[in-house]
Amino acid sequence: MLQSKRGFGSNVCYYAPLSSLNLQWINTISSAILMLANGTTIQKPFLVPIFALQAPASIISWIKGEYGVWTAFFALLLRLFFDIPGELELPFNALLIVLVAPYQILNLRGKLEGVILSLTIAGYLAFQHFSGAGSLRKAFDQGSIVATICIICVLAVPFLLLIGC
Repeated sequence: MLQSKRGFGSNVCYYAPLSSLNLQWINTISSAILMLANGTTIQKPFLVPIFALQAPASIISWIKGEYGVWTAFFALLLRLFFDIPGELELPFNALLIVLVAPYQILNLRGKLEGVILSLTIAGYLAFQHFSGAGSLRKAFDQGSIVATICIICVLAVPFLLLIGC
C-alpha cells in the first residue's frame, strides 16, 4: 500500500513491506549468504562493514550483549586451538567488529552517512561481481545465481533506504 504521510511539512513515501527494518533484514541475510557463497569474484571482507552498518538493532544489541561476548569468547578459543575454515572467518570477523566497534562508528547506523557508505561499498562489490562474471547474462549462470541475487539485494537496500521508501 503506497501512501503519503504528512510530517514536518514534507511528504514521506512509505510502503509497509519495505520498511527500514525489513530492508535491514534483507541486507543482513544477503550479506550472510554472500559471506558463505561461492561463484562470485567479490572481495568478501567488504561485506563485514556492510553487515555492521545495515544489521537490525536486535542483532547488534545481541552481539554487544552478554551472549555476543560469550560467543566471541568461544569462537576465539576455537580459533586458538583449531584451524577454522575460510568460510567461517568472515562471520567471526563481523562478530568481532561489531563487538569492539566504538560508539561513533555504530552511530552511523540508520543515518544518511551510513547509508551512503553502505551504498558505495555495495556499488563497488556489484562492479566486482559483474565485471568478474564477464557480463550481466553470465552473472545469472547456474553457478552464481544465488550470489548475483544477493549482490543485487545488498545494492538495492541502501539505495531504497537512501530514497526513503
